[in-house]
This record gives sequence, C-alpha cells and structure tokens, in this order.
Amino acid sequence: MTRHVHTRMRRLRWTSYTLVVIGYILAFFHRLAPAAIANNLQQSFHTSGAALGSLAAAYFYAHTVMQIPVGVMADTMGVRKVVAFGALISGLGSLLFGVSDTLALATLGRLLVGCGVAAMFISLMKLNAVWFHDRHFGTIGGMSLLLGNLGSMLAATPLVWIVSQTSWRNVFVAVGAFSLVLAVLVWFMVRSHPGEAGLPTMRELEGKEAHPHHHGHWYDGLLKVMKNRATWPGFWPNLGIGGSLFAFAGLWAIPYLHDVYGMERTTASNHTMLLLLCFAVGAMLLGTLSDRIGKRLPVIVSGLTVYVLCWLPIVFGWHLSSGQNYLLFAVMGLSAAGFTLSWACVKEVNPPALSGMATSVINTGAFLGAAVLQPLVGWVMDQGWNGRMQAGARVYSEHNYQTGLGIMLAFAVVGLVGALTIRETHCQYIVIAQS
Repeated sequence: MTRHVHTRMRRLRWTSYTLVVIGYILAFFHRLAPAAIANNLQQSFHTSGAALGSLAAAYFYAHTVMQIPVGVMADTMGVRKVVAFGALISGLGSLLFGVSDTLALATLGRLLVGCGVAAMFISLMKLNAVWFHDRHFGTIGGMSLLLGNLGSMLAATPLVWIVSQTSWRNVFVAVGAFSLVLAVLVWFMVRSHPGEAGLPTMRELEGKEAHPHHHGHWYDGLLKVMKNRATWPGFWPNLGIGGSLFAFAGLWAIPYLHDVYGMERTTASNHTMLLLLCFAVGAMLLGTLSDRIGKRLPVIVSGLTVYVLCWLPIVFGWHLSSGQNYLLFAVMGLSAAGFTLSWACVKEVNPPALSGMATSVINTGAFLGAAVLQPLVGWVMDQGWNGRMQAGARVYSEHNYQTGLGIMLAFAVVGLVGALTIRETHCQYIVIAQS
C-alpha cells in the first residue's frame, strides 16, 4: 500500500469525521439548550410547566420517530447525504424557532430541529464503524460522545451568558445559519465509506476480508435486526438512563437548583455543564476501559448502578453543601456514561452491514424516555404547584420537585434492570442465530 493511499485515507477519514462531529455537537446543543433559557421561554410564550416541557420535548418526539428511518438511510443512502439533509432541515428549524412569535411556531421549529439533528448520531456511529478498526469502536465512540458534548457545555453557562448579552432568538438564528453552511460542506467533503473514494476497507488494510454487504431490500435487514432477541436489551438502559439524563440536564436541572437551592442561573448552569462534561469524559473513559479489558457488561452495570444511587439525594431531599452538589453532578455524569456502551453491544450482535439500523433501534429509547419525561415531570409538578410566580415564570416547591423527579429515578431503575439482560460480546462481532 503506497504512502499516498495511506495519506489520502487519513485525510478523508478525519475530514469526514470532523464535519459529522460538528453536526453532532449541534445536536447536543439543541437537545439541552431549553434548560438554560427555560425562564426566557416561559416569559416569551407565557407557558406552564407542562407546556414548557412539551416545547422542549418536541425535539425528542421528532428525534424518536426519526431514529429508525435514519438508521435505514445511513445503511442504504450513505452518511454524506443523510447528514447534509439533516443539517439543512435542522438549520431551517432553528431559524424558525428563533423568529417564532407563538408557542405553536416555536414547537414546529423544535420539531424540525429534532428531525434534522436525528441524522447526526446514527450517521456518526456508522462512519466510525467503516472508517476505524473494529477493535477501537468503544474508544472512538467514547471520543465521539466527548466531542459531541461540547454542544452540551455550550448550551449551559456560555448560552446563559450569551443570552444575557443579546437574546435567545438571535442565538438560534445564528445557529440555524451555521447549520446551513455545514450542510454544504458535508455534501462536498464527506465520504460515507472508504470504497466511495476508491480506497480499501479497514479490514482489507490488515489483509482480512471486508465485512460482507447486506444483500436484499433494506426492509429485510431492518426486520433481521428487530427479530434478533439480542438487539432489544440495550433499549432499556437507553430509555431509563439516557432518557432521565437528557430530560434532567436538558430542562429540569437548572430550575431545580434555582428553586430548591436558590442558586443563580449561572451557578446552576455550571452544575449542568459539569454533569455533561463528566458524562462526555465518562463515555471516553468507559469505552476505552471496555475495549482494554475485552468486556462490555461489567462496565455497563457498574456505571448504571452508581447513576441510580445518585438520584437518591435529589428525590429524597438530602440537602447538600455546594461542594457536595458539584460532586454529585460529576459522579452522576461519569456513571451515566455506562449506557453508551449499549451502542457497541448492539452493533456487535448484528451483521456489520446493518450497524446503522441496529444502533438506531435501541437509540430510540433515549429520546423516547426524554420525550415522555420532560412534559410528564412538568405536568406532575403543576398538579401540586401553589401558584407562586417570579418574573413571569412558575416557581415550584422542593416537594414538587421530589414528586416529579421521583419519576426519573423510577426510569433509571428500569434502565439498570434492563441492562442486566444485555449479551456480553467481548468487544467483537458475534454470530446470532436468527429464527
């Protein structure tokens, strides 16, 4: 293999990876931005907790519905087209969200954003599967999540500061314009797999046979994934752990810290930024640890057990010092990252050519969980709300939060129990008998 081929392969791999990761960063930004601007949204649209939850969750509704279609398209059309169209749609949605003058238009904008950025994660995992060696999938997946969470951090303290300098509307208009530029760059510069550029696969570089292609209609492939019993256990940690984490960090964490602990919104957003930073770092560390020890399940279960325990101080009202609160949010983020290894597991119990579909099937759980939890928690808290208002926004009591967030603890327990049924893959593709 000539040096020119290796150089070209590295250049195309990292160019494609970088542009898709930028799309993934935008996905995380949109996912969690409502927490930082919750008060602004309530003031702009005069919403209740349930209505605010529904507005924030519109992203997750669209994301949930789009997961499997995106998985199918990533496996059939290719990553380049899927990500380019996704960036275009999310850019238009962000522009609409920024200029909307009614709750209905804002919700439509969030739906479009959710549809568009739904392309990013599945496409990135598909890109990782074809541009990197199989043995490094846990590590590169963790690195991808670490980079994606830059969007989460931008949606915390930096967003609070930027909004204080301008307005939340200007921010989302600017992000929408950036997404449109990204769509153009992806269309011209991303390659879906090495073969698209006339290059050998990663396995062929090692003198091995390339993974076989899927022959037949995409529907047959999707059916094969969904009939595989080893696919479904990974759905539950996505639903319970991913859903509760995204719902909490993406909407209710900052109001909780503000109303219960009296924190300024900047201080409260620092907690969520730490939570998401540690989640990102945890994904990288746990993915690398799993690859090195050659096992998935012990790492998943250990992490999720600690995550469930982290909910106890919140739900049972254990008043913590400032330092203890920061520590709690850090440990919560690190441990929650255990559920991300379910993506590697589901890839490894299905044919390599169907990795996009396999990942998309279980990833619906995370967004379905958040879509259900964000408005549900708001609705439960509305039932006990005492009518207190501050600057046009509802203020909930500690008891309200204990009741509402207790539902998140229940979801987390479901995620942990479901994780116990995941099949150990020993970090490699395994043959699953299909009925």
